[in-house]
Amino acid sequence: MLTTLFLCLLVSSVIATEKDSALPKLNNTKDVEAFIDSAEVVVIGFLEGEESHGYKELVAAAKRVSSVPAAICTVKEVWADYNIASDSIALFRKADNHQENIVLSKIKKLETDGLVNFISINELRYITEYNQVTAVGLFNSEVKTHLLFFANRGSKEYLELKERLGALAPEYTGKFLFVLINGAVKSNLKSLNYFGLKPQDLPRVGIYDGDSDMKWLLPEGEISTERVREFCESFLRGELKEVKQAGAEAKTEL
Repeated sequence: MLTTLFLCLLVSSVIATEKDSALPKLNNTKDVEAFIDSAEVVVIGFLEGEESHGYKELVAAAKRVSSVPAAICTVKEVWADYNIASDSIALFRKADNHQENIVLSKIKKLETDGLVNFISINELRYITEYNQVTAVGLFNSEVKTHLLFFANRGSKEYLELKERLGALAPEYTGKFLFVLINGAVKSNLKSLNYFGLKPQDLPRVGIYDGDSDMKWLLPEGEISTERVREFCESFLRGELKEVKQAGAEAKTEL
């Protein structure tokens, strides 16, 4: 009897493990759309099945980057809606309405570490914290203008302002990427110096335009939603181009 009970528990454990390791299945376009809409960043494996090359790696990567939901779609009729022609792993993000694909036939050897790196680099959100990994995704985005929030993590304003600007970011999808730069991190001092700032000057808000390589600071004062929105609108209206840039050589602000 004990042997039977042990075998039952063992089988149940194996089934539970297999179930836990499986990715949600998306069976039609409506399912895919709902999944993409469920989070700021998601990953979908457009694969023929769970035996396909890349599936195990995607499951393993999803466990390591738990902040990004992952699923699988095996219905080829759905693939065409997302310009997928062959087995691929696609990352979808709302911050710039972007889809980034890995076409598995073009990859000689797909490894979990490489897939984790792919997800981490491209995990841009409505407000993305700047670091060496996210920098690659930020500068590879087609959206070249960044609304920069400089703040020292741990300060009393940090969480409140991060939440406030994160809520504003969806209004500027496709126009700005909202980027948080932690002034308490030594490696970010170069970014602060580029704007003529020091950690004791924070929090501050700036705009960097990658197309013109120009930068501006919002004048000192309350960092309210209204002021930041007007700052963004001023850039979009082209008014900031006549304003002296921020930085060591141009200290006059807007």
